[in-house]
Amino acid sequence: MLTIYDLIKVLPQQGQVEWIGLRPAKNQMIRNVDTATAIAGQGLEGDRYKSAGGKRQVTLIQAEHLDAIRSILKSPDLQPATLRRNILVRGINLLALKDKEFTVGNVQMVFTGLCHPCSKMELALGPGGYNAMRGHGGINAKILTDGQISVGDTVSSLTDYERG
Repeated sequence: MLTIYDLIKVLPQQGQVEWIGLRPAKNQMIRNVDTATAIAGQGLEGDRYKSAGGKRQVTLIQAEHLDAIRSILKSPDLQPATLRRNILVRGINLLALKDKEFTVGNVQMVFTGLCHPCSKMELALGPGGYNAMRGHGGINAKILTDGQISVGDTVSSLTDYERG
C-alpha cells in the first residue's frame, strides 16, 4: 500500500506558462512580456525582486486560481498583472511542488513557500479582494539555473534522477 510520502512524490502532470509579468519597481505597473531571462540565485531580469539571495526570486500563480478569484469577485475581466505575480501557469497544482525542484522551460527552480496576498490586493481588487485571494496567492521560488522562460513553456516537477 502506498504511503502519503509515496503519493506526494507522484506528480506526472505538466503545466504550461500562459503569461509572464515583470515589476520594474515598487508601485509601478507590471510589464507583460513573452519571454523573461532567469538569473540563478537572483531572479528575473527587469523585475524589482531580482537580487542576490532571498526566497522570493520569482512568483508563480495558477491560472485555475485566477479563475477562482474572478468568480469570487464576480470580475470576469480580471487580468493576471493585477495580482502582481510573475508567472501564470495552467495545468499543474503548484502546491504539489512543495519542497520540490521543478522546471519552467529550461530553468530549474525550487519551491520556497507560499505567496500570500498583501494589503495592496484590497485596493487593486476592491472590497474583499484580500480575502478573495487567500489560499489562491500562488508560490515563491528560487532560481537555480540561468535561462529563458517563455509563454508556452512547460512546467514540471523534477524527479531525483533528473536532478542528477
